[in-house]
Amino acid sequence: MKKLFFPLLSAFISLMLAPVSQAAWYEVTGSASIVSSQEKARTDALEDALYKAVSFSGADIGSISNLRQYIESNRQQYQFSNHEVHYVLIEKEQIRGNRLFVTARIDIYPSATGCHVNQYKKTFLVGNIDIASPQQAVMGQIYSVGDDFAQVLNRQLELESASFLSVGTTDYEISKQYPERLKMIAQDSGAQYIIGGVINDLTATITQNALSEDDINRQFALEMTVFDGKTGNEIFSRNYREVARWPFAKTSKVDTKSARFWASTYGEMMLRLSRNIMLDLESEISCKVTLPEIVAKWDNTITMDLGRIHGVQTGDRLQLWHTGSFIDQRGIPRNKVSQTDITLTVTRVYENEAEVSVDQPELAGSIQIGDVMHKL
Repeated sequence: MKKLFFPLLSAFISLMLAPVSQAAWYEVTGSASIVSSQEKARTDALEDALYKAVSFSGADIGSISNLRQYIESNRQQYQFSNHEVHYVLIEKEQIRGNRLFVTARIDIYPSATGCHVNQYKKTFLVGNIDIASPQQAVMGQIYSVGDDFAQVLNRQLELESASFLSVGTTDYEISKQYPERLKMIAQDSGAQYIIGGVINDLTATITQNALSEDDINRQFALEMTVFDGKTGNEIFSRNYREVARWPFAKTSKVDTKSARFWASTYGEMMLRLSRNIMLDLESEISCKVTLPEIVAKWDNTITMDLGRIHGVQTGDRLQLWHTGSFIDQRGIPRNKVSQTDITLTVTRVYENEAEVSVDQPELAGSIQIGDVMHKL
């Protein structure tokens, strides 16, 4: 990634050297391809600039989703209240070739109490993304574009997410019709959440030109669904639709794993969409409580299923919740979680798990495998 961040040399420099809770100005340039309209490209470029500034500052990237509806208006300055981004000033707009560049000064007050700061990282498993109508993939023969996009989304979560950790991808079918299967897949992979998706539209619109190559604009409509690995229930769903120029010949076979594809205007659109999906997940799911589970117990040595990669540190304190199940009056199995007065302290941390000690040793006998905890 190009280094596009240039904190202004002004009175704010002293604030930039202060703790992260202080404000700082950032001058950032974002860019986007012009496809459907210059206004849409301006919004995408400004969102790109916001993402770069917010992620560089250490603020909550999930909060960017809440700003999209406001930056769609064509203004030179934006002011927000009750948000880590306080002020945005558009300094310059340029069009070079088929790209629009927006340079903005952004005033950010990073919060030290955001969900991405106080919670352990949540684990995600990314399912392969199916194409609803394979005949729509005939142009370019891009029948594996869904699976390749799943790999891109997996890397997006792994490398750039503040709240999530990907445990990889799976070839198993991800469907809300089989919640028990989803629970088993999540348990086997160590995932707290599972993402599934289906591509609903890959159609193209072709504008024929007499003296030059035809212009081809292609749709990319995607329905993404997130399932809770503990229950198998759907907890979040969103539809996305984008359009971008298809720069390849109508009869050519396109390798959707190649750098040529992902560097194209269509591939760039899909990369931006994968980032927007990650930001929506940060906004919707990052504040859900991460519940480490007790997976082993020998005498007073207790092991939980989160470790260093999830952000666990020696000395972290946790409160215990007993888990259980019962059959209700209608014969339906139900889960029950009961809060206790037992607290635990992390004593040793490994890559994917950690050992904890009971602060009240006399109560250790009541702790069972499957009990969960939350960070104090």
